[in-house]
Amino acid sequence: MLPIKIRHVTEHDLDDCYAIESVCYTSDAATREKIQKRIQVFPEGFLVAESNGHIMGMINSGSTNKEDITDEAFKDMVGHVRDGKNIVIFSLAVLPEFQGSGVSKKLMSKFIGASKDMKKEKILLICKADFISYYQKYGFLYGGKSKSTHGGFEWHEMYLSLNVD
Repeated sequence: MLPIKIRHVTEHDLDDCYAIESVCYTSDAATREKIQKRIQVFPEGFLVAESNGHIMGMINSGSTNKEDITDEAFKDMVGHVRDGKNIVIFSLAVLPEFQGSGVSKKLMSKFIGASKDMKKEKILLICKADFISYYQKYGFLYGGKSKSTHGGFEWHEMYLSLNVD
């Protein structure tokens, strides 16, 4: 088992994060510019999984006071509110050769903890149908079919209440 370190992203991680995004997503992948903007604007909401100096996975997000997360511009950090009550996962991605080895679980667990530390009320996301049960393992509840048609796909809304004091 590889030693896996979860840490906040740095500017030096941009190329690796973009490569992971490109491998794991198709027409719904974020551009290099969007990844860069997420790193610059909200590094505290962007974690990477690293082993022996290599990035193997990532999770990134934005923050908002809104409940509706279907606005495409938000993925480009338009409307991002650093102290917003909700945190929105844009992507959780692990290189194919490391999928199934616990990397995404470590990323999700650390992300949920970091979201609580930031005093967020909820974590929101949209996912494809085959990932609904994955997120339910972490306590996410199904919020219904999303209005988003990002990348030409059908999306489903999920949310996790954090019950922050």
